[in-house]
Amino acid sequence: MNTRNRRTFILHAAGLCAALATGGRAFAAPALVDESDTTAKSLGYRANAGSVDAAKFPKYAKGQRCANCRFYTGAAGEAAGPCPMFPGKAVAADGWCNVYAQRA
Repeated sequence: MNTRNRRTFILHAAGLCAALATGGRAFAAPALVDESDTTAKSLGYRANAGSVDAAKFPKYAKGQRCANCRFYTGAAGEAAGPCPMFPGKAVAADGWCNVYAQRA
């Protein structure tokens, strides 16, 4: 192997190792929304719909939860999934927020 081929091989191998080392982060699940997050507070988000204060949020009705909201895009049966109200984060399937809209 001449010097040029060896140098090229080493550069490609280093690039591949770097890509493999950081690639796992791209497939990691997004962090769950924290109820103390500013957006979560403004939307009245609760990770457990059963803990919603119905007096404070009269729109809430028993049985409403993120999993049956039109904005929730998580897969059926998963504990959490994405919601456009919280970009880059996941909401609990059993959660609720004031933007809730029944899925058709």
